[in-house]
Amino acid sequence: MNKKCVLLWILGAPLFAYGQDNVVDEVVWVVGDEAILKSDVENERLNAQYEGRKIEGDPYCVIPEMLAVRKLYLHQAELDSIEVSEQEILNMVERKTNWLIDQIGSKEKMEEYYNKTSTQIREMLRENEREDQTVQKMQQQIVGDIKIVPAEVRRYFKGLPADSIPYIPTQVEVQIITLEPKIPQTEIERVKKTLRDYTQKVTTGEMPFSVLARLYSEDKVSARHGGELGFMSKGQLVPEYANVAFNLQDPNKVSKIVESEFGFHIIQLIEKRGDRINTRHILLKPKVEEKELETSLLKLDSIAKEIRNEKFTFDEAAFYISQDKDTRNNHGLMANPNTGTARFEMDQLAQISQETAKVIDKMHVGEISEPFIMTNSKGKEVCAIVKLKGRIDGHKATMTEDYQRLKEIVMKKRSDEILEKWIKNKQKKTYIRINEKWRKCEFRYPGWIKTEKS
Repeated sequence: MNKKCVLLWILGAPLFAYGQDNVVDEVVWVVGDEAILKSDVENERLNAQYEGRKIEGDPYCVIPEMLAVRKLYLHQAELDSIEVSEQEILNMVERKTNWLIDQIGSKEKMEEYYNKTSTQIREMLRENEREDQTVQKMQQQIVGDIKIVPAEVRRYFKGLPADSIPYIPTQVEVQIITLEPKIPQTEIERVKKTLRDYTQKVTTGEMPFSVLARLYSEDKVSARHGGELGFMSKGQLVPEYANVAFNLQDPNKVSKIVESEFGFHIIQLIEKRGDRINTRHILLKPKVEEKELETSLLKLDSIAKEIRNEKFTFDEAAFYISQDKDTRNNHGLMANPNTGTARFEMDQLAQISQETAKVIDKMHVGEISEPFIMTNSKGKEVCAIVKLKGRIDGHKATMTEDYQRLKEIVMKKRSDEILEKWIKNKQKKTYIRINEKWRKCEFRYPGWIKTEKS
């Protein structure tokens, strides 16, 4: 056997590492023309463990089937040209990476646990997040617009046995005021000069744009791809970036410096296809000085004291002082993107801001926090104070207090029925093979085996 060849026996066969004799991976399922590897299953098992997701049943049965269902959705999404926002993916990757480091203890421990470099872990998270969002969009398209009337919710709740009534975890409502520390003009000029130097290097041919992006861009996810973002529509990019990017004509030239909510960019055109564009960019973020952080923290401390002394209300301060544009016009009230309401379960709040969740967890209703430093959704360090506006302790659901949650349960039940029917139909039309050693399972969708024999 030629050791310099990477051998893949399509089913039940080992993958040999380049130039090695030992088996390092194995194909366990094939769905359509997509393989599911043993390493994919192991990675998902580790992710579930650290995200606190409980796997009901044998993980080596449950996870491969879950990944196979995912492949069905992704294949249909490709046929239907489903698109997701690259920027939303990047934001979520940053939050998940920070959460993992916080949970495991350090970047080094995270790398040791996954047996990957932090760059490889980020890439894994990026692909997972891209697939997650694509699957969600595909499911939404399949399910369509479900209409639920109150009578259906009442019927559902009335028919539940006492021991099956849903338990509603503790929920909180949070108001926030943020201040962005002032960045000295000298720091902004330093960033701009650095970007002009990069432009000069590209223009003179001293160094390719992609190499500079890998070395210096602070968009760590795209930096690994030489700054490339992939094909995106105008609506998937922040307006300042899109306005410049879509006006570029020459792939050999570099754009002017663009300022957005994420920092300062220079952009290079790769290719245009209709209303979509592929660009690469270098992002630099001006650094916040320690003294400016201290200044903002002291200012927020004074604001908090004046609110406590009833000089003005938290609502008024949020409207007139806060620099968080997402909450300012709603008296600082944070919105849960998962539900569209102001109520957060604690793990949902942690996904938005770990720092905020840690502070809120120890507070009483009506209390205003001490000022703290947090990273906002744009990856910037800001200073904040929060108020715990409300807390609903965990309890058994009731129609009066939890109608919206019960309605969501009924809608999910209806959605699940639609999706289950779709999956069973898709199974019949898709080529599926399962490694002999991985077949002895009680699958949720038995059509996997039936499809294989047919």
